[in-house]
Amino acid sequence: MHIDPYIILGAAVVGLLVGMTGAGGGALMTPMLIVLFGVAPIAAISSDLVASVVMRPIGAGVHIRARTVNFRLVKWLMVGSIPAAFAGTYLLHVLGHGHHAAKEVKLALGVALLLGAAAMAMRYALDRRSGGQRTARLHELVVRPGMTVAIGIVGGLVVGLTSVGSGSLMIVLLLFAYPMIGAKQLVGTDLTQAVPLTAAAAIGALLFGHVEFGVTGSLIIGGIPGVLVGSLLSSTVPDRYVRPVIGLVICASGLKYVGVPNVTLLWIMGALAMTVLCLWGLGTLLHQQRAEALGQQRSPEPSASPVRIQRST
Repeated sequence: MHIDPYIILGAAVVGLLVGMTGAGGGALMTPMLIVLFGVAPIAAISSDLVASVVMRPIGAGVHIRARTVNFRLVKWLMVGSIPAAFAGTYLLHVLGHGHHAAKEVKLALGVALLLGAAAMAMRYALDRRSGGQRTARLHELVVRPGMTVAIGIVGGLVVGLTSVGSGSLMIVLLLFAYPMIGAKQLVGTDLTQAVPLTAAAAIGALLFGHVEFGVTGSLIIGGIPGVLVGSLLSSTVPDRYVRPVIGLVICASGLKYVGVPNVTLLWIMGALAMTVLCLWGLGTLLHQQRAEALGQQRSPEPSASPVRIQRST
């Protein structure tokens, strides 16, 4: 078993993003292994799935300790996602043209993620403009079992058919179903519900895939500290910093699933990241100037000193 230090470094970077956002593992880690390190596609997918079984619980554990996991959501998501994942795997086996079906599902998933990323960006901009906060506490969030189970079914089917989307798709669906959920809850809940989904897929990879244990070991060595640091950041950093990162990772996942080449994807994401940083800096500056102007308007003008009249004796 050969441990590759460069795979360790790449896994640390991707693990950091997964820990911060709960998404992007399949869309970023697998292409990295195939393009940068020449790993065969089937081996890359299988090795990544097995490594994720170890990495995702680390991030989930950090959020559980920080009490940023909504276990009511996790419970109802699992009710739908676990049987649906097995059903999706069986459906892919039954379909005569499984590869073509999986490709079509990935394309549809990519379009859905891009639309979700655009909606997240619009919602974030509106929240910044209105000063609104989407940070409902755990006990304040009203869980709707029927809708949550349906989300789990959709996510489980996609994972069963394509082995991707356990994090990114669930985040988008949860955001639309529960618009007031905070970023910490969103990432923590998503990482936790993805653990049994990833475990089910990994069992299939061990039984029927081509796992390269040297690659898996390298991913685990680099990914665990990355996920740990990312999870610590997402469980403590304010929502206004976490949400843009989530949006960028969701966008990268969507572009990858619709078939954007890796080099083009790298240039697009670099340009988007620079644009987001510039817009964020400009928005912060304008917000500070507006706050200073309001503070000056509200400050009372100094009153004239009272005139003292002396009585004659």
